[in-house]
Amino acid sequence: MQKFEIVDKDAMGRICRIETPHGRIETPTILPVINPNIPFISPNEMRKFGAEAVITNSYIIYRTMREKAIEEGVHSILNTDMPVMTDSGSYQLMVYGDVEITNAEIVEFQKAIESDIIVPLDIPTPPDAEYSTALNDLEITLEREREAKRLVSESNSLLALPIQGSTHPDLRRISASEAKKIGGDIYPIGAVVPLMDTYRFKDLARVILEVRSVVGVEPIHLFGCGHPMLFAMAVALGCDLFDSAAYALYAKDDRYLTVYGTKKLSELNYFPCKCPVCSSYSPEEVRRMEKVEREKLIAQHNLYVSFQEIETVKQAIKENSLFELVEKRVRAHPNLLAGWRLIREYAELIERSDPKIKRKFLYTGLDSIYRPAVKRHGRALLNIKWDKEELVISTDFGMLADLYLRPVFGPVPAEMLETYPAGHAEIPDEVEREAIESAAENLLNFLKNNPDKKFRIYVSEVWVDHLKNLPPNGELNVLS
Repeated sequence: MQKFEIVDKDAMGRICRIETPHGRIETPTILPVINPNIPFISPNEMRKFGAEAVITNSYIIYRTMREKAIEEGVHSILNTDMPVMTDSGSYQLMVYGDVEITNAEIVEFQKAIESDIIVPLDIPTPPDAEYSTALNDLEITLEREREAKRLVSESNSLLALPIQGSTHPDLRRISASEAKKIGGDIYPIGAVVPLMDTYRFKDLARVILEVRSVVGVEPIHLFGCGHPMLFAMAVALGCDLFDSAAYALYAKDDRYLTVYGTKKLSELNYFPCKCPVCSSYSPEEVRRMEKVEREKLIAQHNLYVSFQEIETVKQAIKENSLFELVEKRVRAHPNLLAGWRLIREYAELIERSDPKIKRKFLYTGLDSIYRPAVKRHGRALLNIKWDKEELVISTDFGMLADLYLRPVFGPVPAEMLETYPAGHAEIPDEVEREAIESAAENLLNFLKNNPDKKFRIYVSEVWVDHLKNLPPNGELNVLS
């Protein structure tokens, strides 16, 4: 896609620039959902929270103000000069089972109102649908995407081709592969809101990873993802764009968003935030307000905290500390942690995107062991050639040795103690058993890879149980 470039990356997350007819969008970012008839917060107000683009429903516009929209354009209708993405009515299709419009009609309408990003009328198949149902829905979706491509080919608008397939990994891959052949500019992952609503974050992570395994470079949009607790993980797994109606929907129910979950206003004694809303009012003052005023203030907070988290994620990408941020965030909920740990099954996919050189490796716990840097270090050890017949390995950095044994990484050549990752790693003295096991595995592989060398290994007591089965060329000595 000529209108897209990657500026920075970490893990599978990226900072990207997408050029649209009405300006540039820098990702990762959120597209707040705007109701064209009764905007809860106006699109121009969205700028103060950090929005660079918005999303609205072209089907609602078609039903309620068709002629005016064609005459004036969607930007005039919404009173904004920001890029506007228009959904097609697929949500109404999912909720009500039918919409009174064809795919060609809604695509042509989005062209006529000069949408920056057009979405065809795909069929959103809910999670756990029968395979035959999901396949049939997917075939219809793909045919509609081919039709949309033909209709949009002469337009300046970008084309978003949704990826469907329910919770069937092979169908998600087929959907992504066929959509790429059709040729979109953005690839939204659809019909995943039920997974988020029921905290099925492991299933959500699998869907994202399956799609990213096929869509290797182009931008991915995660439809319906508007909770800040999900942004760090979703970006690290390869998502670039999100759309949020959550800021308003949660506010209507007096629910207050945080990066660690959702709070009920009735349960709050203090606001754990210093955004302009939370700095100006106490929870009790907000509770005493009229419902309309209260909803708007909570919605404003929800937007502030959501865009603040996006900025935090982007800074982590810049600093190459996205893994560390995600490992903190996923501890907000056990199902979120389970979703993140799925990266063990997709290690090669993540490693292909993750930068090889970073500033440091900050150990945050068990999940740090699964980072690509650890696997790379283990492989690099096997490529080193040694002239000496006997090598000394020690856990005591005050002892003269050829290699030093570190938790997580295993043997680190003395010459690499000042290089990333093992030399730039901050690891506490007391670590989980798995961190020692990871190091011991790399050590044993290293010894077996050098059968013609003699190794003398000096370790403290905590290592002994993990190094009982040394190959014949390894001699274990316990440090006193």
